Amino acid sequence: MKLRDNHSGDASPTPDDHIHGRGLRMTDQRRAVYDALMGQRDHPTAVEVFMRVKTKMPNISLATVYNCLETLTDCGIIKAVNHDREPSRYCPNLAEHAHLFCQGCGSVMDIPLRSNRRPQDIWDLPEDVSVVQHEVSFRGLCPKCATADAADTPPDTQKAPRTRSK
Repeated sequence: MKLRDNHSGDASPTPDDHIHGRGLRMTDQRRAVYDALMGQRDHPTAVEVFMRVKTKMPNISLATVYNCLETLTDCGIIKAVNHDREPSRYCPNLAEHAHLFCQGCGSVMDIPLRSNRRPQDIWDLPEDVSVVQHEVSFRGLCPKCATADAADTPPDTQKAPRTRSK
């Protein structure tokens, strides 16, 4: 089994190992989709991934990209990120983190944890609850939008962050 350094000093299985562990193989299409996510970590939608992959693999279909994203998600190589009723976005960051959904520009950014804490160390969960997965998200303005928003408002009349209408 090939191992890669996960920047914490530990060796972890490669994406190919995760795929092979499920009895599948890393096809050229899956590799292209994975590389598109790793090359630009901006939480793209499936259509955005399709547009990126299509430049390198002109014959790939949107359905194939969706299938590759589903396989990569099922194998634990990437995460699907969902926000309200918007299209799913995809995140290659497998470390514990939250997401900030910017209400100004619509971007999604990773918010790392300050320390490796379990949910039960942060949240007041009922006794005997067993947490198997948690997702934390914030809504607000990314640094760029917050700076632009603050520059548009005189300092003595700072307004609350703007929200998108539904």
